[in-house]
Amino acid sequence: MCEKCSNYTINRRGLLAGGLAFAGAVVSPSLGFAQASTSAPATPDEALQRLMEGNARYVANAPINIDHSKERYQRASGQQPFAAVVTCSDSRVVPELIFDQGPGDLFIIRVAGNFINEDGLASLEYGAAVLGVKTIVVLGHSSCGAVDATIESIKEKVLPPGHIPSLVNAIRPAVYDVMPENPTDLLAASIAQNARLNAEKAAVAEPILSEMHVAGKLKSVAGVYEISTGKVDFL
Repeated sequence: MCEKCSNYTINRRGLLAGGLAFAGAVVSPSLGFAQASTSAPATPDEALQRLMEGNARYVANAPINIDHSKERYQRASGQQPFAAVVTCSDSRVVPELIFDQGPGDLFIIRVAGNFINEDGLASLEYGAAVLGVKTIVVLGHSSCGAVDATIESIKEKVLPPGHIPSLVNAIRPAVYDVMPENPTDLLAASIAQNARLNAEKAAVAEPILSEMHVAGKLKSVAGVYEISTGKVDFL
């Protein structure tokens, strides 16, 4: 390795270490930021329970997070989301509404088809190691156009135009997994499997996410959001 490359590697490692240390100070409850309250979930299970309770409120049309201007000034000083949500870009899927959470509570990664690529993994690593999220939810949704397009591409043996094949190729494994079972609803089965595969991917991604999962500091789960009812079914 050349001297310049070696120095670059050291600098990058130093930057990551410094960033983690700085972030630890930023999210410290002693600084009094809006999201660093004593009521914040302390464990992955508590974080997941908070999401489930929030979704129940959303389904019942009884939200409690309705004043988005509250503590706006404090939020400008830092963030401490308790959960990360990997979700589709579909405009009907709004995690803060679905889980009845306020600004600063959720760290969102969005891409059509809610799959996790290298950029997504990097974002989740930042969310977990730096911001302190306790739970990762990979959230599929009913009538997902990206998954439907993948199914059609497989059946017709034709790739869509432009850059869309990159989405199809990422979602294809989930469709192949369930096709041999001949499910009654291939789209629904593929949507669920796609969420499962990507939740598993987050759980085993080395070194940061996998180590946090083994240590019990982080949990990854899959869910499917039913647009017509508002309910999230965790798989």
